[in-house]
Amino acid sequence: MSEQPKGKNHTLMLDNRAKLILTGAEDVSGFNEETVNVKTSGGFLIIKGERLHIDKLNLETGDVSIDGKINALQYIGSDASRSRLSKLFK
Repeated sequence: MSEQPKGKNHTLMLDNRAKLILTGAEDVSGFNEETVNVKTSGGFLIIKGERLHIDKLNLETGDVSIDGKINALQYIGSDASRSRLSKLFK
């Protein structure tokens, strides 16, 4: 069985690859029009796409809304893995 992450619940809803709604966000470590890096209660999430725009960001409630063309979503498990990959996306 896989372990469930502890802390806030984390949900992800993608509508027609154009609007992404996240809950359980803890931090946004970096973003541009092609990549958004979000630390969630379920791990680091890298969102890749085109013309990405953070429409809503409330870290107190953990809510994030991103508009644009979403091409890929990738979870990274550890801080070490994320720091190596984050150099590729800057």
